Amino acid sequence: MTDIKDTLAMAPPRSRTWLDAWTPEDTAFWEREGSAAAWRTLVITTASLVLAFATWFMVSALVVRLPGIGFQLTTTQAFWLAAMPGLAAGTLRIVHTFLVPMYGTRHVVSISTLLLLVPCVGWALAVQNTATPYWVLMVLGLAAGFGGGNFSSFMPSTSLFFPKRMQGTALGIQAGIGNLGVSLTQFVTPWIVGFALLGALGTSQTFTKGESASRMWLQNAAYWYIPLIVVFAVVGWLSLRSVPVRANVRQQMDIFRDKHTWVMTSLYIMTFGSFSGFAAAFPLLIKEVYGGFPDAPDPLKYAFVGPLIGSLARVAFGPVADRLGGGILTMVSGLGLLGGAVGVTFFTTPESTAQFPYFLAFMLAVFFFSGMGNASTFRQMPLCFPPRQAGGSSGGRQRWRRTAPSSSRCCWAWPSPAPARRTRSSTGRPSSTC
Repeated sequence: MTDIKDTLAMAPPRSRTWLDAWTPEDTAFWEREGSAAAWRTLVITTASLVLAFATWFMVSALVVRLPGIGFQLTTTQAFWLAAMPGLAAGTLRIVHTFLVPMYGTRHVVSISTLLLLVPCVGWALAVQNTATPYWVLMVLGLAAGFGGGNFSSFMPSTSLFFPKRMQGTALGIQAGIGNLGVSLTQFVTPWIVGFALLGALGTSQTFTKGESASRMWLQNAAYWYIPLIVVFAVVGWLSLRSVPVRANVRQQMDIFRDKHTWVMTSLYIMTFGSFSGFAAAFPLLIKEVYGGFPDAPDPLKYAFVGPLIGSLARVAFGPVADRLGGGILTMVSGLGLLGGAVGVTFFTTPESTAQFPYFLAFMLAVFFFSGMGNASTFRQMPLCFPPRQAGGSSGGRQRWRRTAPSSSRCCWAWPSPAPARRTRSSTGRPSSTC
């Protein structure tokens, strides 16, 4: 196999897909044409990522309504149904890790966005029939994980377009705004299911809560994404280009031999794992812990607040991570998550709803610090890995040589960089690695 140095691999242009060359670290190139193309790509892929997150967490907004329209679900079944999209997304992210260097941004973003139609159409049909078997609901929950898988190809794609000095900001913006899809689906669902917006595509259901009953069009929670998905899939296909960084699956498997991959994976589980897991379970958790009281809070009235805070924190702390270094913020995030997780346990066996504000405050602290950690870990990854490996780690090498950043803190190093390892480059001269 040909040894490929620490520069972007050149690939011959293929129709409208591949760029001839991409050198974002070159100031002249960046100011002349790179910046405009990178920010255009960021806008399009971020909008598509919002839809991906919204459809991914659509199940968490639906599952709390299913018993009210006649679905017979036990508490265990309901929590498993809410967890299935997350479990599926975790598996699909491994697949998405390898896609951008193989097929490019244009194909991956457009096609994966179009695949969101599968869970949307499926759930819209399923909720209209209370006889739908539980296993079908679980399969549709798995399909909802398509949206979560998209994250691990969209984010690496963005990291290829921006110079390292701006990647914390760019990735923070994309991930933070993309995460707003969680709040979007949990905020819009209670409103949009209340009227016959798309009544011609299905019949209404009777939703009962206690002694009251009302009409509901639960299929609207899925149907309204369909035109948006089609539009952004078409826009992505027509507008996006792909950075010429190429590698097959075998070449990308080298990330699993790098210790930084496992360190960063653990930190990402701590941060984004907390965000996604609690975002999916938050409505059900409120219902199960406080739903038995006469003045029980409406889960969907509060469910969107936590993901909203986590998403905004991710956007806000992207530039902070660029300035201070990812290691410092990751440590602060870990301590904050620990405090929030321990604190909330004191209010999970309440005697009345008077304890709910404290429960909510600690849960919102968990979301806030998870958002901070999401931003800081994505700042660390581009500094710990070369472009193609950074994509796989943030979402598996050609033989890229890694050079230590001159002024930024790398990986786990805090408050100062760890001593650089001395290796030999392809020219035979010593070089430092992160």
